[in-house]
Amino acid sequence: MNSFEAIILAVIEGLTEFLPVSSTGHMIIASSFMGIAADPFVKLFTIAIQLGAILSVVVLYFKRFFKSINFYIKLLVAFIPAAVFGLLLSKKIDELLESPMAVGISLLVGGIILLFVDKWFNQPTINEEENITYLTALKIGFFQCIAMIPGVSRSGATIVGGMTQKLSRKVAAEFSFFLAVPTMFAATGKKLYDFYKEGNTITHEQTSLLIIGNVVAFIVALLAIKSFIGYLNKHGFKVFGYYRIAAGLIIIILLLSGHNLQII
Repeated sequence: MNSFEAIILAVIEGLTEFLPVSSTGHMIIASSFMGIAADPFVKLFTIAIQLGAILSVVVLYFKRFFKSINFYIKLLVAFIPAAVFGLLLSKKIDELLESPMAVGISLLVGGIILLFVDKWFNQPTINEEENITYLTALKIGFFQCIAMIPGVSRSGATIVGGMTQKLSRKVAAEFSFFLAVPTMFAATGKKLYDFYKEGNTITHEQTSLLIIGNVVAFIVALLAIKSFIGYLNKHGFKVFGYYRIAAGLIIIILLLSGHNLQII
């Protein structure tokens, strides 16, 4: 991986991390098209740069993180399911991360769901984060586990999960952003631990790529979050549903017609 490829992946990450379109899925496909080898560092890079995007949440919602201890308890409760299942299924998740077909199918199925989600859950009763209970937070946490399948979208799964629990679109989206902070810190820490445990080391050049990737992802995500919230409030999920369906179908058709999108 060179600096240009790192920047491209970081821009994709920043744009898609908070949209219900799957940032990991897009990075997998982009890596395939650019012919980036799926070596241990590249796998680490695609996880680690998500941390840069996530830090944009802390900057944009700085005051929320100093509001009350209950806020942190809710995030911890919601984070627990992903922590447990992430440890139990880490090897299977790594296998799926190398499967463009899994991404294509997930994009397609998730897109179909997004076409109808606004009609299914259109009577919210929770319009403030303070009204989210611990039980509701836990249920949203289980929805986040679905996003361990590449192409599902962590933000999409948790936002829809929130809406099933009567959260408004805005509150569901913001809680999804907040939940991303502990989730991605943990995911990055686990990936770094595994990376070194397997005997790998990070070179000076790779350190530079990680810094570049995180900075670019952070800047792009800052712009993407506010735009997404504004659009979601006015228009809902349909456009993301159509996009996912189109992207999923293209990937599936290319794979079935013999094109090699597999990460090399």
